[in-house]
Amino acid sequence: MTETPEAAPVEDRAPRDSLFEAPPIAEQERMVEAILFASAVPVTVKELNDRMPHGCDAAEALVYLRKRYDGRGVQVVRVGDAWAIRTAPDLGFLMQRETVETRKLSRAAVETLAIIAYHQPVTRAEIEEIRGVSVSRGTVDQLLEMEWIRFGRRRMTPGRPVTFVVTQGFLDHFGLESARDLPGLADLRAAGLLESRPSPLGVPQAGEGDVDAEEGPEEGQSELFED
Repeated sequence: MTETPEAAPVEDRAPRDSLFEAPPIAEQERMVEAILFASAVPVTVKELNDRMPHGCDAAEALVYLRKRYDGRGVQVVRVGDAWAIRTAPDLGFLMQRETVETRKLSRAAVETLAIIAYHQPVTRAEIEEIRGVSVSRGTVDQLLEMEWIRFGRRRMTPGRPVTFVVTQGFLDHFGLESARDLPGLADLRAAGLLESRPSPLGVPQAGEGDVDAEEGPEEGQSELFED
């Protein structure tokens, strides 16, 4: 059902006893079209009348303008008590655009991710023990949302804490076949990514302590986990 602009209240309508003759309705229609097209926000009938020459009837011009845009790619639509030109609803998909959002990880998130990558499977308590500070829920949630870490198996210890491991998406992002391909301490220092002092993150030397996320626990540790 086509919505017809309501007649403007008496106080909103331009006075008819003007010394100047009102422009033809076709010209008024063009004026309304120009105002709506250029406006970043919907425009009321009163605002249209205030901008147009004396004697113009914006409500009447809107009726003709809506008919002219009927079935076109854009339409004249009512937004509350105002009017605007908008893309036809069935063509809205053409306006969608996918963008890549780059999010910078906080230092806490980077440290947490590094600990999980090098010490997986690892519990929150173990992460906090290595970092020396507590791990906020937001930090873990961010890494889970990015799908760089996932929940691992629960430890068969009091409380049965959940463990964390890195995901295939993490390995793919950094071009790794498995967590065993992570650089060791000497490699990180050689690349200037780590200071010469001992690492507070417990990053192992190359070939030491690396755990493949896709493999099970090492021999002698199987009793600590359940499927």
